[in-house]
Amino acid sequence: MTARVAEQSRFVRPLLDAVGSVVVGQSHMVERLLIGLLTGGHVLLEGVPGLAKTLTVSTLARAVDARFQRIQFTPDLLPADLLGTLVYNQADATFLVKKGPIFANVILADEVNRAPAKVQSALLEAMQERQVTIGETTYPLPRPFLVLATQNPIEQEGTYPLPEAQVDRFMLKVVVDYPTRDEEIEIMRRMSHGTPPPSVSPVVSPEQVLQARAVVGEVYLDARVEEYVVDLVLATREPERYGLRDLRGLVAYGASPRASIALALAARAHAFLEGRAYATPDDVRAVALDVLRHRVAVTYEAEAEDVASDQIVRRVLDTVEVP
Repeated sequence: MTARVAEQSRFVRPLLDAVGSVVVGQSHMVERLLIGLLTGGHVLLEGVPGLAKTLTVSTLARAVDARFQRIQFTPDLLPADLLGTLVYNQADATFLVKKGPIFANVILADEVNRAPAKVQSALLEAMQERQVTIGETTYPLPRPFLVLATQNPIEQEGTYPLPEAQVDRFMLKVVVDYPTRDEEIEIMRRMSHGTPPPSVSPVVSPEQVLQARAVVGEVYLDARVEEYVVDLVLATREPERYGLRDLRGLVAYGASPRASIALALAARAHAFLEGRAYATPDDVRAVALDVLRHRVAVTYEAEAEDVASDQIVRRVLDTVEVP
């Protein structure tokens, strides 16, 4: 198994180098995008404008030689603009299917929270079922299929809060932070000349990604690590049971069983990226915040006390016993 992991993960370093030739820093975001790619899990990127979210996603898609589509979500977007529609052909009096931009390998849903409920519902079917329905016919989406969505945390005017059911479909929610001082100097040097970013050549094929996914699913997860994953998730639902009495009244509801699945799979992918054929509690802890932060809803009391879900997840990680 170790040899298989080494064989299938050979593209990781060239892929990171290819993305790094265009994007300065943001290693955490790039690693989480790779975890999504290796597991088929969708990723929600949250950060202020100008942090290279769109550039990173498009560069990654080019490096994977995948078909990439950027969809700008707006309040007047219609489901047909996303999925496609039936077009009447007068020549033979039939309807032809015109597929929408959702039929791609990597979808960038830019400012996903600006689209109305009907569009979110259409996107939800694509994310969960990997298929879309146009007219009376259902069409499978290409493999691999990955939705990478962005949202702006500081501007709420003209936005529609994402339904909890849809937020739960994102495997990871990554908070994108500002670059460091040295990174920002390098960004300025690269981009202030007015020249476009360098083009990236493909370093891995979609078929290789699918083969790597199969190996990621076989990365060993010990029974004690599995129990640790479940304990972390249960602690978000029943904090007092795990000695977290200070969280009483702060958690409206905890993470669903989908979180346990996502946490185990993300830990396997993290171990795969490290070149290991087994996942450890450290792998679980490394990805836990990104897996759980959007699955823990806080109460009005928590909001009044300025307690966010990130703080609750960190308290859970600090308290639940590590095997």
